Amino acid sequence: MSTPSATPAHEPRGSGRVGVGVIGAGNISTQYLTNLVRFPDLDVRVVADLSVERARAQAEAFGVPRWGAVQDVLDDPEVELVVNLTIPAAHVEVATAAVAAGKDVWTEKPFALDRESGTSLLEAAARADRRVATAPDTFLGAGLQTARRLVEAGAVGVPLSAAGTMQYSGPDAWHPDPAFLFARGAGPLFDVGPYYLTAFVQLLGPVARVSAVASSARPQRVVGSGPKAGQVFDVEVPSHVAALYEFEGGASATATFSFDSAIQRFQLELSGLTGALQLPDPNMFEGDITVTGMDGDLRTEPATGPTDGRGLGVVDLARAVRAGAPERASGEQAYHVLDVMVSTIEAAQRRMPVDVESSVVVAPALPLGWDPAARTL
Repeated sequence: MSTPSATPAHEPRGSGRVGVGVIGAGNISTQYLTNLVRFPDLDVRVVADLSVERARAQAEAFGVPRWGAVQDVLDDPEVELVVNLTIPAAHVEVATAAVAAGKDVWTEKPFALDRESGTSLLEAAARADRRVATAPDTFLGAGLQTARRLVEAGAVGVPLSAAGTMQYSGPDAWHPDPAFLFARGAGPLFDVGPYYLTAFVQLLGPVARVSAVASSARPQRVVGSGPKAGQVFDVEVPSHVAALYEFEGGASATATFSFDSAIQRFQLELSGLTGALQLPDPNMFEGDITVTGMDGDLRTEPATGPTDGRGLGVVDLARAVRAGAPERASGEQAYHVLDVMVSTIEAAQRRMPVDVESSVVVAPALPLGWDPAARTL
């Protein structure tokens, strides 16, 4: 199996704090900016958006000195790292423009909407000797990092299987503008699946094969809140996906991603030869872990590590650029997760298993004591 590869090794580059430009001033930018402006290894210089006024409002709210259009970020010599918070359909276009401008990129998930554009982005990054790290970075939080340490220490013996469930009635009930969450590049698989699939890859390694079924409960939905309440929009992607994943190492995992359930479940668990782990929601950065022995004995393992929230991956990327080290939320990992998601849809459409052609080398866990709020550069 192979994965399109950005530059496999990097020389250390630059010194001091890393200049950051944020492209995309929508809802998610508030979560990012809350953290990015307080991490001392980062220097947030500019916020950009298609709406310059929206960019200005976010810049002023978080004390960022400049704002403007997308090109203003790409042309800014003080910006070394672009945080790409645009809509999914624009992720590859903006990230490709950023690496062409000599910037490293942190992009929101999904990495791309199809294999071809994902491959193109990795190849562009390789040509420019730049990086395209990608959300989610929740796996860098205390919850999943503690789980990795437990697995690596043999707390459950040889990992055998895992199960993930994300189901509820859907974001149309509460989101003021939910149509994009039911459009190409979203749905429960592409919108929430990256959190669970990244956790699976971190704990069990790369996926080799997938079988799946998919469906949509209804062809249209209704906006449930906000100024667009009552408006009807089309559902363009499956709103319920159930899958079986087989891993290169021999383990397996089942997963359900659904916007069609009245029952809410956000669960992740892993079973091994000598025990099992009940893990926190992989869409979160924290949460303790229940360890169950084969005799039924239970104990709680407190999560240790960073719980700051979105932006941990940006700090890891910035430090990796300065050190010439691999970033943990790499484009190669994101491409593999993308490949797994596309393969999941293909398996459901074909009604037969699909081999996953890509692979990835899983980056090492964060060292104990890793602190995004420490000044290291």
